[in-house]
Amino acid sequence: MRAEDGHDGAQYLAGSPVRVAILRALRDDPRRPAELADAVDATRTTVQRSLGGFRERDWVVKRDAAYRVTPTGERVHDAYETLLTEVERGERYGGFAETLERAGVDFPPEGIPDSDITVASEKNPLAVVDRLTELLHENHGGEVRAVSPVVIRQFNDAAAAALDDGANVELIIDRDAADTSVAEFEPATDRALDDDAAEVYVSAEPIEYGLFRCGDVACVAAYDEQNNPRCVIESTDDAVVDWVDDAFASLRADATRLSTVVERA
Repeated sequence: MRAEDGHDGAQYLAGSPVRVAILRALRDDPRRPAELADAVDATRTTVQRSLGGFRERDWVVKRDAAYRVTPTGERVHDAYETLLTEVERGERYGGFAETLERAGVDFPPEGIPDSDITVASEKNPLAVVDRLTELLHENHGGEVRAVSPVVIRQFNDAAAAALDDGANVELIIDRDAADTSVAEFEPATDRALDDDAAEVYVSAEPIEYGLFRCGDVACVAAYDEQNNPRCVIESTDDAVVDWVDDAFASLRADATRLSTVVERA
């Protein structure tokens, strides 16, 4: 079979939502044309035309006045549904994947399907910040490891509350974020330097994405080119957890303690 033949069939099915609905209905049960018309909310003429196209491609057969999907039709239906699922997932996670790819981050694609995602929007531009600070507040004194390209008050306040609750916090930031912390958040910087439960490291290389790890949860945050957090995925999947742990360890190995970078008055 020529490649264009398969393309013709795919194009035929994708060219009408009604055709997809008819094949889906027949995948469930054999049906007469009138039953199909009611099931997919289409005219009998449209149903008959679609069935004719399916019969030409050997996707359905007619037996005892009812149409039944063939094994080939079942495979075509199932493959198309898988494609739709992947396209929908791509639309939902596309911004996350694009941002990490632009930053050169080799995130495991198998971790995406089982990850929850929070996306910032015009109505809620702080959705990612709110979710990460919520996770910090839910930590209840456990171990916290994080990487961030920015320092903002909400994160500082949540980290301080976690320290007050008995948590041990390890944070990696880059030099720009460290300079911002010194210039704009002196009390938070002083606590990071003085609190034995807080360890802050400074990366010599710019950081373009975020990591968060506490309890069984691992998060990866994607930022836009202005360092605004755009989306964050969170997961307990082993592929994601292991990747986050390895990425954090790699960044920390090349980073310097904040105390050796910051000059205190």
